[in-house]
Amino acid sequence: MPGSERKVQCCKEKYCIGTWNVRTMNLGKLNVVKNEMARINIDILGISELKWTGMGKFSSDDHHIYYCGQETHKRNGVALIVNKRVAKAVLGCNLKNDRMISIRIQGRPFNITVIQVYAPTTGAEETETDQFFEDLQHLIEMTPKKDVLLIIGDWNAKVGSQEIKGTTGKFGLGVQNEAGQRLIEFCQENKLVITNTLFQQHKRRPYTWTSPDGQHRNQIDYILCSQRWRSSIQSAKTRPGADCGSDHQLLIAKFKLKLKKVGKTTGPVRYNLSQIPYEYTVEVRNRFKDLDLVDRVPEELWMEARNIIQQAAIKTIPMKRKCKKAKWLSNEALQIAGERRQAKCEGDSERYRKLNADFQKIARRDKKAFLNEQCKEIEENNRMGKTRDLLKK
Repeated sequence: MPGSERKVQCCKEKYCIGTWNVRTMNLGKLNVVKNEMARINIDILGISELKWTGMGKFSSDDHHIYYCGQETHKRNGVALIVNKRVAKAVLGCNLKNDRMISIRIQGRPFNITVIQVYAPTTGAEETETDQFFEDLQHLIEMTPKKDVLLIIGDWNAKVGSQEIKGTTGKFGLGVQNEAGQRLIEFCQENKLVITNTLFQQHKRRPYTWTSPDGQHRNQIDYILCSQRWRSSIQSAKTRPGADCGSDHQLLIAKFKLKLKKVGKTTGPVRYNLSQIPYEYTVEVRNRFKDLDLVDRVPEELWMEARNIIQQAAIKTIPMKRKCKKAKWLSNEALQIAGERRQAKCEGDSERYRKLNADFQKIARRDKKAFLNEQCKEIEENNRMGKTRDLLKK
């Protein structure tokens, strides 16, 4: 059955964008990150150091995830996660490489392009850094000039606290290094402003990374925005209370723009074909008995036959209910993740490390139990000859 036309509405609201180096999206961490997105009301979240192989996109509960990693090695990797509020306005994505990825969002009067990056560290070869900025420049040049451009991620650079008109504010952190100077020059060439240096924050808020011994804190993650759209950024700050077991802080910015929301569509009707009642056969047979076959062209007969079958199905066959995929992370693991976040907020590093180890142990146990259950269901579906259900696993 054909779907109805999409209705596009204009929505002028505040949106929240964030970027987070998760230091490997391993067992159970995706669920924790999605929970943090929901808790803080983040609409778009960029991920650095994903460390997944391959590239693609998929849905997980109410979130859509676009990701890009290396083909065989679990190194680097980036992703963009959007909630259902934004997902319907996404026009497309560009899975560039394991260090950058972009999505384009339908807006009014201009569309929005979000690029998530993970820059090479300061110890990387110069050729690797040059290639990174060359690839990013190419991605920017591919972006339509009128788009609102946001580039977010872990830049592994310190831009310092000195104000540079049109590029940085006076609320940066620390002393500028060579990588920071290159980032500033890149921003100047492309008319970009580093938003999280523009807003004065509590002393706990500017830094985005903490050393393993807790002695050093740096600002190396940034949210960049087109200078033209600087006024759309309402705030930019870290959220120290957010936790996913990483040494990086979640960095967010709130912006006010118009996004086009595509209204809900009516997709094809899905019937439960395992429960076709006898009434359907009777209904179709009776309707076809009354069908006039004389002096009818084939196209008219086809249209009427199709309508008879569809109407009989709607009248007698039950609809197929959409089953949500099982979540493998247990409530116990999620509770420990919450306690771990609380320990981080309280600055209790010893308890935090213990809870982090407990979380990893329970997540591995939950994953094993989930896979065992899936295997049992596959074997049962195979035994019962349920090929359709077998392929869904």
